[in-house]
Amino acid sequence: MCSKTKNSEALKVVVRCRPINRKEEAAGYDRIVAMDVKLGQVTIRNPRANPGELPKTFTFDAVYDASSKQTDLYDETVRPLIDSVLQGFNGTIFAYGQTGTGKTYTMQGFWAESDKKGVIPNSFDHIFTHISRSQNQQYLVRASYLEIYQEEIRDLLCKDQSKKLELKENPESGVYIKDLSSFVTKNVKEIEHVMNLGNQARSVACTNMNEHSSRSHAIFVITIECSELGVDGQEHIRVGKLNLVDLAGSERQSKTGMNGDRPKEASKINLSLSALGNVISALVDGRSTHIPYRDSKLTRLLQDSLGGNAKTIMVATLGPASHHYDETLSTLRFANRAKNIKNKPKINEDPKDTLLREFQEEIARLKAQLEKRGMLSKKRRRNSRRKKSVDGESIPDTEAEEENEDNLIEKNVGSYLKEQAERLQQEKAAIQEDHSLLEEEKMKMIEEKEKMMEDLTKEQKATEMLAVKFKVILFQYRHKPILIIIQYICMA
Repeated sequence: MCSKTKNSEALKVVVRCRPINRKEEAAGYDRIVAMDVKLGQVTIRNPRANPGELPKTFTFDAVYDASSKQTDLYDETVRPLIDSVLQGFNGTIFAYGQTGTGKTYTMQGFWAESDKKGVIPNSFDHIFTHISRSQNQQYLVRASYLEIYQEEIRDLLCKDQSKKLELKENPESGVYIKDLSSFVTKNVKEIEHVMNLGNQARSVACTNMNEHSSRSHAIFVITIECSELGVDGQEHIRVGKLNLVDLAGSERQSKTGMNGDRPKEASKINLSLSALGNVISALVDGRSTHIPYRDSKLTRLLQDSLGGNAKTIMVATLGPASHHYDETLSTLRFANRAKNIKNKPKINEDPKDTLLREFQEEIARLKAQLEKRGMLSKKRRRNSRRKKSVDGESIPDTEAEEENEDNLIEKNVGSYLKEQAERLQQEKAAIQEDHSLLEEEKMKMIEEKEKMMEDLTKEQKATEMLAVKFKVILFQYRHKPILIIIQYICMA
């Protein structure tokens, strides 16, 4: 149930750096990260650099320094993506970085404080505010919540947390999780309740680097179905899916001070993040014939988001302290590779609706070209015939208007070009009769007019072809049910 697309779109990558914390200040660590917000650049200095070694600079779609607000990131980077999901596109937002750099704060923030709400609660407000203001549209919003813990998928909304879910693949809809719970939500309060239930079941633990370290990758999925009445009097449905991903952080055992189950958890986390890095490298190197999506559950679930049918934003989070130079540099290099990924997002809709929308777009484009050439007067189109409705009010007669456009094009193509040709002939004759001009000047001016006549002939052919194309497309659009049936028969 997807539309065709002609253009690819780069994965959008932004970088955010948290403030230096009390532990780092007490330990006397230096700040090694500098950001130029205007240029979208991050500069990192090696604290162990040899004399003369220059800092490394990376450029991204946007950067947010330690003084940035949650709303800055949301309004500038995330809001356009949520608008696209409401239009029927798939969208993914994920935070990537070392543990303790602010991924969960960026994605969730503090829900009780409006200025500290993260991407997820702000997106809830955005979605339901849009729905409340919409007219002539009906929406259905469903929410699911899952985590990948030690390479096993758990439904965070299921009562039985011991149940492990399976990944499946459908030729039409792609990768999905069998038996994943889904709850219909009608407002912000209900969808927040769904997320709170899931958060209570998430795997977190205390480490030396993060008091509330995520021990799993969590994905909150919002599916938005929109139904509206089209100009043909039929219901048309679009489905947008939003993946809100809070990744567990990459970490080193020597720095986290872990014991018990923690080293095993860290090993699984690092393996899945390594698989994510391998997928990104394979997508951008231009030589790989195989993309290793199947190397981890995470990369399989994000398959559409990385090189597929989705608009994707990656938020890379950094720590500013010298103690984490290697990890920070690794995150920047990872993010720098990711910005070269090309996705192919498309509106998720019925193929019949896609065809009709493409007809409408092509008709509008051709009309604009004909109007530019003077073949279709805007004024005359507005003065097209009207007919009376049952209650006596005057309404546009669409069929009469389209028939009028056909006649107008045929008439204008001939008359416009004829007028131009006659004018050029008159100007040429006037030059020949002008005795005040030298013979050399006359010849030069006559050659110019003849060149203009040649150009006019070419324009006449191009305009006639454009007019024919417009009439063909218009005919196809008027007889769209027949054409769609024919198309399906041919495909079968």
